[in-house]
Amino acid sequence: MKGIVYKSTGSWYTVKAEDGKFYNCRIKGKFRIKGIKNTNPVAVGDYVEFDLEENIDEVIGVIKHIEERENYIIRKSVNLSKQTHIIAANIDVAFLLVTLNNPPTFTTFIDRFLVTAEAYGIQAVLLFNKVDAYSQEEKDEILYLMAMYREIGYTCIPISAKSGKNIDKVKELMIDNTSLFSGHSGVGKSTLINQLEPSLALKTSAISEQHLQGQHTTTFAEMFDLSFNARIIDTPGIKGFGIVEIEKEELGDYFPEFFERKSECKFNNCLHIEEPKCAIKEALDEDEISWSRYKSYLQMLEGEDEHYRVDIYKE
Repeated sequence: MKGIVYKSTGSWYTVKAEDGKFYNCRIKGKFRIKGIKNTNPVAVGDYVEFDLEENIDEVIGVIKHIEERENYIIRKSVNLSKQTHIIAANIDVAFLLVTLNNPPTFTTFIDRFLVTAEAYGIQAVLLFNKVDAYSQEEKDEILYLMAMYREIGYTCIPISAKSGKNIDKVKELMIDNTSLFSGHSGVGKSTLINQLEPSLALKTSAISEQHLQGQHTTTFAEMFDLSFNARIIDTPGIKGFGIVEIEKEELGDYFPEFFERKSECKFNNCLHIEEPKCAIKEALDEDEISWSRYKSYLQMLEGEDEHYRVDIYKE
């Protein structure tokens, strides 16, 4: 049988088969000995093949094959530094909820998210939430940030998950797609999901409570079918995106405004730091590239995984 993984709890997987039924599945032992460095060989969103085994009490599926992934989002495993954790696979759109304060989402975190999406070929959308609660000065800052990211080519939508402002625009981007929602704890992810699909209210609050107890260790995602022909992957507990599997020489390619200029650099392997005749440094001097984006690039290049929590404007 074939199906899609909707939930993972580490050793058990909930798979929705082509007939629409859900089955509890486990994996065959050989997945664990193939030298896979991921803590989870099977991820939410994976297309799998499985056989059914009849136990005394229930029918259990055994996953025997994972189809090749179109893409996935990965991060460093929380407790095992040399291993990685696949958050979700086969994603069409990745939404990041951004709030200016309460809690603050710094540009360093936004840029990590965008680089991760670029690296794995996923369309990224920035949702600037709580816009109805901001002062005029804060609204101006949101407008500035949206203008900056739109100029690079990213879709930015100002929303209010509480009042429902622009939720229809978010829905439009979700129809016929599998969407991933992410953001710091407290940015209004559950509120937004409830606006999109009120019938999920109990499930999202249950997820939130569960992850308040184990925020630092639990990274299980779950996928839900929505009434308007869309699927959503909720990802509680994602605090940061450690840049994984990206070589230093490649990093600039995942900043679209760097990539379009890199052929003008004198050296093919230019890292845009001290090299002479660097098109990216020249564009910085001409205010064609944002300094906040360049600072994010330098931090990722130096491997400073924890600095996405830092406000780079406070020198």
